[in-house]
Amino acid sequence: MTAIRCPWARDPLEIDYHDREWGRPEHDDRKLWEMLVLEGMQAGLSWLTVLRKREHMRTVLDGFDPEKMAAYDEAKQAELLADPGVIRNRAKIRALATNARAFLRIQEEFGSFDRYLWAFVDGRPVINTWREMTEAPSETPLSQALSRDLKKRGFTFVGSTICYAYLQAVGLVNDHAPGCSFRDRRVF
Repeated sequence: MTAIRCPWARDPLEIDYHDREWGRPEHDDRKLWEMLVLEGMQAGLSWLTVLRKREHMRTVLDGFDPEKMAAYDEAKQAELLADPGVIRNRAKIRALATNARAFLRIQEEFGSFDRYLWAFVDGRPVINTWREMTEAPSETPLSQALSRDLKKRGFTFVGSTICYAYLQAVGLVNDHAPGCSFRDRRVF
């Protein structure tokens, strides 16, 4: 039987990401951090661009270890800006250390980033029932609330649209298209 996918998953990298990750409820703090970094890096670019650079970024960003990233200084930022395998945007690179420190503060305050994040949906994914993918919004009151709170806690590159894409990516919001073979896959 042939899998039916959301229409945006066309490239092999997008298909693999769609089938294995997108919309699957995530609870691992390291993975939640990685996806928050990648969604911030994606701003203004295609997700395919991020997927193509992801493995290299995983290597040069210390496996997305927030403790190591929190210590990134100007020398490390300059090194990243010179690396063609990285999304080379000065503000996004600068945000890595700032956001890592804010992430670690949330972990300390709540015991985990997972506990903090999933409280926005009372621990249960929002299951949307759009008739067409074009009905899915680019932001919602939920993404606006998350964005505001993250900014209040010192994050940058966490606008409401980025937060909505993040919520979709890590499964707090299920926006798989109607008829998508992966729509009803729920892993808690």
